[in-house]
Amino acid sequence: MLGWYPGHMHKARRQINEALPEIDVVIEVLDARLPYSSANPMLAQLIRHKPSLKVLSRADLADPELTTRWIAHFDAQEETRAMAVTTTEPRQLKPLYKLCHELAGRVREDRDVRVMVMGIPNVGKSTLINTLAGKKVAKTGNEPAVTKRQQKIRIGQRIALTDTPGVLWPRIEDQNSAYRLAASGAIRDTALEYEDVAAVTALALAERYPQALHDRYRLESLEGSGVTLVEAIAAKRGGLRAGGEVDRHRGAEVLLMDLRGGKLGRITLETPQDIPDEAQMEAMREERSRFNRGEEFPADEPVSDDASYRG
Repeated sequence: MLGWYPGHMHKARRQINEALPEIDVVIEVLDARLPYSSANPMLAQLIRHKPSLKVLSRADLADPELTTRWIAHFDAQEETRAMAVTTTEPRQLKPLYKLCHELAGRVREDRDVRVMVMGIPNVGKSTLINTLAGKKVAKTGNEPAVTKRQQKIRIGQRIALTDTPGVLWPRIEDQNSAYRLAASGAIRDTALEYEDVAAVTALALAERYPQALHDRYRLESLEGSGVTLVEAIAAKRGGLRAGGEVDRHRGAEVLLMDLRGGKLGRITLETPQDIPDEAQMEAMREERSRFNRGEEFPADEPVSDDASYRG
């Protein structure tokens, strides 16, 4: 199982817990391409008694039909609303103010609505805050975990934001989520085998977005394993070495960079139906226990316990 727990993230968890009693609404920033996998289950436990606004960032890269389904999924939950945005577009963020006031309910006229912004690293949380503030008040970057401490920002319309560091959780029990996070760039490329991530991603895309793969790489066939697809992409994109040897790493790099950059089109890696039920989660916990006991896994069942992360 993929695991980590950097010291500053442990500190951030404690700070969030201490600040929550004074907070009216929690904004959780999620990646619209993977709203389930980019939701921190540890934060879900912390904020379970607070009204919540789910902001699906990078909506311009996500499948619009599936984004609509995800918004309906979140809107059906108690004291929860959702909106999809491109965090660099101020006009798309205008409904956020009204939604925060509605979720907060009655707040005294002499104080702001207190809103805490949360999210895992690299989901666009700091970009969202900077766009709302109209200036650079939160540090951004293409490396996760850039924000290291809490800060408070007033954004107008009687709303005060508390920014928090991007917080990962100690272990990702759902290995499918681990691969999706790695594919999106939310976790360090060395946290899981890079070529394995690309192979799993290629297979998922062949199932859900075959036309996107065909159009981008002109592949003659989408049959076979994920490894076969990555090798085919490598062969099409300068990944053939002398003697005809295929550079699989090159194929993995091309696929994942194209996915992250939106060059494959608007793609969402999961649907609400991909959320595991309790029986499936229990099976994942048992798998983690097997790993902790040192039991062997089948050769086709890659597992990583790399404690590395970006930041």
